[in-house]
Amino acid sequence: MSTTAPNFRTLDLNLLRVFDEVMAERSLTRAARNLSLTQPAVSNALRRLRDALGDELVRRSGQGMEPTPRALVLWPAVREALRQLQQSLAPSNFEPAEADNTFVLAMADATAAALIPGLVDIVETEAPGISLRVVPLTTRDPRKLLEEETVDLAVGFFPAMLADLTARAQVGKNVAFAHQRLYDGQYVCVMRSGHPLASGAFTLNRFCAARHLLVSFSGRPYGFIDESLAHLKRDRRVVLTVNQFFTAGRVVANSNLLTVLPKHFVGVTGIADELVQRELPFDVPAVHVDAVWHRRMEHSGAHAWLRHAIARSGGQAFEGETMLSE
Repeated sequence: MSTTAPNFRTLDLNLLRVFDEVMAERSLTRAARNLSLTQPAVSNALRRLRDALGDELVRRSGQGMEPTPRALVLWPAVREALRQLQQSLAPSNFEPAEADNTFVLAMADATAAALIPGLVDIVETEAPGISLRVVPLTTRDPRKLLEEETVDLAVGFFPAMLADLTARAQVGKNVAFAHQRLYDGQYVCVMRSGHPLASGAFTLNRFCAARHLLVSFSGRPYGFIDESLAHLKRDRRVVLTVNQFFTAGRVVANSNLLTVLPKHFVGVTGIADELVQRELPFDVPAVHVDAVWHRRMEHSGAHAWLRHAIARSGGQAFEGETMLSE
């Protein structure tokens, strides 16, 4: 096949729309249906694009189509260019009352407990046709989820990722993600009522000597509390990790384990009267909760409404407390 560089001036841009749909569906039949074309027309468009680019692009594999390495490299740029062109030619005029969008949000259960009740109130009042899907946040770096459009918005504590974005921006690199600070979380040590450490001096030594439960998305028994202890040349014994704050609250209510939970969350567990909160006997950095999204959504009226609704929900949940906005 020819390896001559394509002449962009004579390239039919409609071929890129076909390529994008085939890559998204990995099926000529589904791509043809989505584009309201016949399957032979899609096959012909792919042939013309292959001739222009000098690459096979996709080949049959089982019941679907398998992209070539060149196609995998090319597709993100093509998809982003088509999206920007569509937004420029047909800017989004979002009418919440008439919308029927579905948004996918990734967040931990403690964050959802704070934000989702207020968000549901906003949706029911302003945009009753909208649907929300909340999925568990399983990472401290949601960039891949946002890049692959698995989720529309990720909300959580992302210190390393945000530091990396800032560093990239400072040296002039392109930053594909944006974020908005929603609130600062305060964390407390939580234990069952009647625990030996529920009364008396709660010292660093007693904290470190106890057995601990850690909420960890990855299952790794090391978190920001352990980082703070390491600065003091101290450590603790984490004997159990779970991936939900609700689970952590239930476990410590029925054991001698300690855990560290967002202070606002304890009150919504439904078992607050079974738990005792104590201030941590050492300083920890502020825990910032941010909403993060891909910049390709910056000009989407629907996404802008979602971001604003999330911020408003946070403002209601933390009224009178530390609440930050962009």
